[in-house]
Amino acid sequence: MSILSREESKKLIDRVLSFSKADEISVSLNGDKSGNIRYARNSVSTSGQSANLSLAVTSVFGKRSGTTTINVFDDQSLEKTIRRSEEVARLAPENPEYVPLLGPQNYLETQTFVEATAAIDPAYRAKLALDSIDICKKNSVSAAGFLENSTGFSAIGNSKGLYGYNKATSIDFSVTVRTFDGTGSGYAVRDYNDVSKLNSGSLTQVAVQKALASSKGQALEPGKYTVILEPTASEELIRNMMSNMDARSAEEGRSFLGKKGGGTRLGEKLLDERITIYSDPMNTDIPGTPFVAGGSRPGYGDLLGGGGGGSSTDGRPQEKVVWVDKGVVKNMFYSRYWADKKGVKAIPAPSGIIIEGGNESIADLIKSTRNGILVTRFWYIRDVDRQTLLYTGLTRDGTFYIENGQIKFPIKNFRFNESPIVMLNNIEAMGKPMRANGSLIPPMKIRDFTFTSLSDAV
Repeated sequence: MSILSREESKKLIDRVLSFSKADEISVSLNGDKSGNIRYARNSVSTSGQSANLSLAVTSVFGKRSGTTTINVFDDQSLEKTIRRSEEVARLAPENPEYVPLLGPQNYLETQTFVEATAAIDPAYRAKLALDSIDICKKNSVSAAGFLENSTGFSAIGNSKGLYGYNKATSIDFSVTVRTFDGTGSGYAVRDYNDVSKLNSGSLTQVAVQKALASSKGQALEPGKYTVILEPTASEELIRNMMSNMDARSAEEGRSFLGKKGGGTRLGEKLLDERITIYSDPMNTDIPGTPFVAGGSRPGYGDLLGGGGGGSSTDGRPQEKVVWVDKGVVKNMFYSRYWADKKGVKAIPAPSGIIIEGGNESIADLIKSTRNGILVTRFWYIRDVDRQTLLYTGLTRDGTFYIENGQIKFPIKNFRFNESPIVMLNNIEAMGKPMRANGSLIPPMKIRDFTFTSLSDAV
């Protein structure tokens, strides 16, 4: 019962709405079933599966609201839950930023659900893990991996007639491979809606090659280097940048898009002219959710935060939005409250981003590099300065020195201090975009990337 159909969800939400005595009421219904398998030292250590179904109710009196949740759905329990949310709402202080609920909306039919992924069973998860483990055993290295698949749905409704429903599947796989002497490490990670796109064996082979090649890395002096960042490396830095494109933060001078003395950098050329960033829930490689499920709740809806609006369900439709066009900032995202205050469209944050790139592979970028460093991924990224988006972190799991278009030798890991704003102004080349954590990011060749110190960790 953890996955309800559109019709079943609508029937349940309508029952909940019929019990309400509040001025307004919104309902969010979510369910999922998931399975996982974990392995370490080339042996499965844990596996499991779970199923969940829950409903959240927000009752509103004026600008006062109260929310309760439940996972039992008989009429008596539902009515008790609604009465409790109404009681909480009457006791709550007024929210000066509350905005009324939305009425009916038109939502896109996004392709987030794949039947083959929903059909994954424990035996299939075990096969994917075994494919990875066998390769590591044959190469005399040690693997630690995790695979999780999920099927879920989200439904929203309210007393003004809004209703939305979306069903989605996902599969996530990651593997870290170490040499037995502990001096070499490789890493690979992928996420998809469609399990047919996942080949755990070939991904593990990449991680194995990196582990063997990265053994006993040599030390280089810290400094500014040309780097080739694999999509896994650059994705988190760029995602952090996108999560800071909130209009209110910019207009109140609290983000990199705010100007000293007031105003924002909307319409300014902030990045290299080759950088175009957009979101599109209809993209078949990273299909997105059709609506914002509520607030900054991750999962079904607004993955980057900034939903806002003062209610448990938001309900705004997701649509294609260009955020940066040829380096120029074109849009910021707004809570419904701030958009109403400013008299503009309430654009929600994206559930995934796409950066236009080229057609070159990572190997092509390496061949075009006279001297540089290949970075597999970053780790332990932390804020240094929010106003400039300066971040620090470490390279990990395969860092290599490039000379005359070839990888010459492995190097010890670095700590970096860099801003994605500076990084995206130092672009030399970009390759073909690849899916990374729900976004499409190209591998990037970047000059003058700042490494500040060495790290002995592999």
